Amino acid sequence: MAGSLPLCAAAALLLLLAASGAIPPPEEAARMARFVLHNCDWGALATLSAQEGLRGRPFANIFSLSDGPPGPFSGSGVPYLYLTDMEISVQDLEINSNASLTVSLAQTPYCKKHRYDPQNPLCAHIIFCGSIVKVNDSEAGLAKKALFSRHPEMESWPKDHNWFFAKFNITNIWVLDYFGGLKIVTPEEYYSVKP
Repeated sequence: MAGSLPLCAAAALLLLLAASGAIPPPEEAARMARFVLHNCDWGALATLSAQEGLRGRPFANIFSLSDGPPGPFSGSGVPYLYLTDMEISVQDLEINSNASLTVSLAQTPYCKKHRYDPQNPLCAHIIFCGSIVKVNDSEAGLAKKALFSRHPEMESWPKDHNWFFAKFNITNIWVLDYFGGLKIVTPEEYYSVKP
């Protein structure tokens, strides 16, 4: 019985925060996925390595990302990235564009404030699977605004590195934001809600 008291308190806290608009409630998994992505500035991108000695093995790397300028309701839900072919993970993606991307509220003040360990399900994290593609000219302006509004330093990165805008094409989404296991969200559900 004593072990259930902290769990009940955590559930009550989550419901209170959801009611205040701070974080979506656990039963709104698609909205939680959008919320977490929009509030994260970076994620762990995992590829299958094409590098000698690591070929075919998982390889994770940190990348800055953005789905839109900061602020409520300004996110598109599309994870945009600013990449160069000089980067080791991008070299992997040139061979196999499939990847997974993990973002977590652990990088925000939320989990620290509530003293949630990054592995605690209440410190929500989202796992996206899909592929990385270069954005076309009509989407480049959106990607640039999304990324440079959150990562202004990017504008001054060396031009001779041939930077380009890319996006994560989402095919699968898993949400871990509460006890009881992962929740599956379809891309259609994900894009139909606002954070």
